[in-house]
Amino acid sequence: MKIEVSRRRFLQGSVALSVVGGASASTLFAEAKKPAHSNIKVATVCEMCVNKCTAWAKVEDGIVKKLDPNPLFPKSKNMLCARGDAGIHALYDPDRLKYPLIRTGKKGSGEFKRASWDEAYNAILNGTKLFKGIKQILDEEKDNRSTIGYCAGEGMGEHTFKQFMGDMIGSANFVNHSSICLKTTTAGYALTLGAYGKADMDNAKYVIMAGANRAEAILTPDTMDMFKRTRGRGLKLIVLDPRYTNTALHADKWLGIKVGTDLAFVLALTYVVMKETLYNKEFIAKNMDHFEEYKEHILSNNYTPEWAEKITGIKAYDIYKIARDFMANAPQAIYYQGRRTAWSLQDFQLRRAQAIFTALGGGIDVKGGIVFGTKLPLGDHDVEVPLYANIKPRIDKKEATFVGPNGTWIGFRNVIIEKRTPYPLRAMFSYKQNPMQAIPNVAKTRKMFEMLDLSVTIDTMPSDTVMMSDVILPECTYLEREDPVKSFAGIEPAIILRNKVIDPMYETKALFDILKGLSAVISKPLFEVTAKHDEDVQEEIEDASYDEVYEENGFDLTQGFVHTQEHINKERVVSEYGEEAYNTLKEKGVFYPHMDKYFKQLSANEFQYYPEDKKYYTSPGGEKLDAQDTCIDEKAMAELKKNLGTPSGKVECYLKTMKKNGVDPMPTWRDELYKEAPKGKFKFVTGRHAQQTQNSTANNIMLLDVMRENYIWINKEQAEEKGIKYGDIVEVKSSVGLIHIKAYPTIKIIKDVAFYVHGFGQESTGLTFGYRNGASDNMIIEDTIESVFGTAAMHETLVEIRKVG
Repeated sequence: MKIEVSRRRFLQGSVALSVVGGASASTLFAEAKKPAHSNIKVATVCEMCVNKCTAWAKVEDGIVKKLDPNPLFPKSKNMLCARGDAGIHALYDPDRLKYPLIRTGKKGSGEFKRASWDEAYNAILNGTKLFKGIKQILDEEKDNRSTIGYCAGEGMGEHTFKQFMGDMIGSANFVNHSSICLKTTTAGYALTLGAYGKADMDNAKYVIMAGANRAEAILTPDTMDMFKRTRGRGLKLIVLDPRYTNTALHADKWLGIKVGTDLAFVLALTYVVMKETLYNKEFIAKNMDHFEEYKEHILSNNYTPEWAEKITGIKAYDIYKIARDFMANAPQAIYYQGRRTAWSLQDFQLRRAQAIFTALGGGIDVKGGIVFGTKLPLGDHDVEVPLYANIKPRIDKKEATFVGPNGTWIGFRNVIIEKRTPYPLRAMFSYKQNPMQAIPNVAKTRKMFEMLDLSVTIDTMPSDTVMMSDVILPECTYLEREDPVKSFAGIEPAIILRNKVIDPMYETKALFDILKGLSAVISKPLFEVTAKHDEDVQEEIEDASYDEVYEENGFDLTQGFVHTQEHINKERVVSEYGEEAYNTLKEKGVFYPHMDKYFKQLSANEFQYYPEDKKYYTSPGGEKLDAQDTCIDEKAMAELKKNLGTPSGKVECYLKTMKKNGVDPMPTWRDELYKEAPKGKFKFVTGRHAQQTQNSTANNIMLLDVMRENYIWINKEQAEEKGIKYGDIVEVKSSVGLIHIKAYPTIKIIKDVAFYVHGFGQESTGLTFGYRNGASDNMIIEDTIESVFGTAAMHETLVEIRKVG
């Protein structure tokens, strides 16, 4: 561990966050309260990435000394990656937020004063001389609760925060990570297949993986298991990517596809399958809606491999071969869904085309294909919520064809700064998300925060968004709290629980406790605003009384926090599975029915979670084979009638809803939505690295020891033409910003494309190691919106590159 190094730099005064009345750094370890036993092992759940692996925390004398994998969870399979190990530094990072802060200087200056929790809560309610409070804001907006926006990043507390801000406070203006992440992918698959599903990599024989760099971007157990089967060991892997990545290194074939042309490639594959009648006729007859229309659409548009070659740069011969090989291995053949943001303006149609192509081979809801599994239910915990009459619809609903409850981040921000909102959005509450670094075009995001009357941030680290805040509420890290119990769906479903490992350090609190304290301060004053402006409430008060309406109609926000998080977790588990199941979950961190019977250790690092015949490869409600033969092959299983979650219960080739809204009802290539990089410019693409989680780990010295900074990839031949060598400082300029970064000329990227990893280049002076380390991609990515669901199209940006040092 590198805690000593980081702490020493902290003591030397290298942290630039300006705080009035700061505590001594000598309290770094001293303020962790000792548990009853000096040496214990506690079951917990990692929060260092989206995967949520289970772990054992070893605690000695109140200090977390080590994190080890917990082998009981089917999803994490006794694995804890580098990020999981580095969770200790998230706990003991000297730069972490330690107590509430209230802004005292110009917004963005990093000038705050230390405050008590009550002072912070009252600043949120009543404001200060520098910013307004929510009571005044809501009064001026006549109790339109949607004048308060809120955002959250992925995590086990996201639902708690969303329920508080949306259901209890009453705002309709929520934005989360989906529109800068998986929205078009999940929507494309859900509308086509009924759900996003999971690629069964353990049993697939043939996988096309486009733009998904599993070997470097997310080192999860299913990633590791997949690569154990490549290179002639059971799984044939085809990789499409403008870069020759480590994933491509493990592939049977790498194809350096041009950026933004994936849809043309999939349509050409589909053409071959349709023209040569390679599809699974039995599956299609029972499980595909409007198949004949789709076939005619593909053939009549002449989406031939020869046509696609001119667009994608991939040889027609390769397209023919891949299409035939894929169907020869179907139904255990998958066009991998992907788990990244939208790439291009045609991304929604791309995901639909991928889903349908996999379905043509019957690889849906079957072992070795895309599976949906099942989810273990948890009991309900109901909280009465108020009804506000003056709430207005979300501000970004016209920014895309379909804008759901999670919004469109770019559209949401842009309508604010362009003053196109139907009413003012005046406050923003941010939880576990860093919009200042997460959203394309940082300059516009900064402008949005500058325009707000109130910005409140709940976080563990002094991020760029924290620096733009008026009030900062410090959350304790995941090792210092118990979060809501979570059920994970899949072939091998399970329930997991994150136990509190040690008591919260400093003056930090768990999200649940933060919201509990906030509700106690703001509840009655905000009801006064409602009673003043809400005619429905006024009528209710006339019929009953002021206090009765407040207490019995959900306006008393403290009612949502009568029970502790621990009590709620127990209630939800016990109501479904009983006390013994809860005790198992509490002790071991994992529970699923018959776990004591099913779980077996097969070798040193191999485990059985469910017997093969108990796994949920197919969804309930579909056709079953009337046979006892255990040798039935997967093709026969694929040909059964499915019960998919679409309106027809089948794969939807044609979407009437899209047609009604002016969107192509079937995947269609549009020349006008694709642009080549003109001479002298590069298409910029971004991606992730397995040792960094978005921008949340930018200050984690344990991970920076593995990857210190990011470099820009540029084709070696083109770099030489510009006189650029390895390590040279180059300027990268787009229409929205410019950055300086070190160069990495390489033959492993196709021409006219530039790339660097996301998560670096933080501007917060409160981050000792993250501050201006490397470059931020969102400083230069243009805020281009995919029009169907409003997702950020992050690979549409053109940049110029020149050597500056």
